[in-house]
Amino acid sequence: MLRSNNLDSLASVISKPSANKALALSCIAAVVLVGSDASRAEAFPYVVKKGESLADLAGRFYGKVELEKVLVPANALDADPSRSQVIPGMRIEVPATAHHTVSAGETWETLAERYLGLKKRSEALAIVNGSMPWLPAETGREIVIPYNLRYVVKRGDSTPSIAYRFLPKRDDAYVLDRYNELGGDPVEPGDVILVPIAELALTDEGRRAAKEGLDYVESESEGDDRDAQDAAEDEIPKLSAEVRSGAYVEAVTRGNALLGSGKLTDAETARIERQLLEAYVALDATTLAEGACRAYRKADPEAPLDPVEMSPKIIHVCTAAMLKAPGP
Repeated sequence: MLRSNNLDSLASVISKPSANKALALSCIAAVVLVGSDASRAEAFPYVVKKGESLADLAGRFYGKVELEKVLVPANALDADPSRSQVIPGMRIEVPATAHHTVSAGETWETLAERYLGLKKRSEALAIVNGSMPWLPAETGREIVIPYNLRYVVKRGDSTPSIAYRFLPKRDDAYVLDRYNELGGDPVEPGDVILVPIAELALTDEGRRAAKEGLDYVESESEGDDRDAQDAAEDEIPKLSAEVRSGAYVEAVTRGNALLGSGKLTDAETARIERQLLEAYVALDATTLAEGACRAYRKADPEAPLDPVEMSPKIIHVCTAAMLKAPGP
């Protein structure tokens, strides 16, 4: 059986046995862009500031505090509120719906394949836009493109309970079944499914934050990588010093700023992720620590887990991260 996974591509699929291997993400959340048109972005990056929580951001960006429930899985955080705290300096993904004006010749199927990854998702796309898949998409009509929320099934979850949590009606469980090609089979812990969420309209503040975030992403891609690399060489020693002195929150802020400053060398990335790994472990941010370890080992595949240089807790987190890492 297949389960859909939008980590790398909305059209990609992963098999059920490996679904539980992609649970942890680094705090540099994936920013999903369709083409180069920022108006079609499905999410935007935001750097958390001191005193902010996911609930605060949901209230400001969506006008609904309860949409914190979307920010948690979108950033691979723990569903337990006591363990899903964000840290100042952390970059998160803020999901948002996109819009598209239907052109002549476009159908629900072609639009679903283009934006949602599969033609069969035309049913969900039509329904969230107040239509049915057998009715033609009206030329010139602006439609909503749902956000594909990547959700890792927990113990006790079912398609009705997931639908009840994220979709307008509990009866929408059949939508999840068809959307993920489950064929009526129950979901199991570790499965990764996509939940199409259309109720993510941004407030004025949310739209301003989206523009700033996407402008920053664009500036990153146009920046001078050499300058970023030179700056990293100056800043990494400061990052290491902050970690050694126990200034972990400051280290997280500095480390993520460096990772977002431009295209760094693999060696620079490895050194930064290694420091972030230690900071996250000290802050008990296990999921983020696992993501940092995986990024560290990806940038430096030969990096050893040295018990002389690493605490047992760091080695334990890294071992868990490697076990969860996607296979070849």
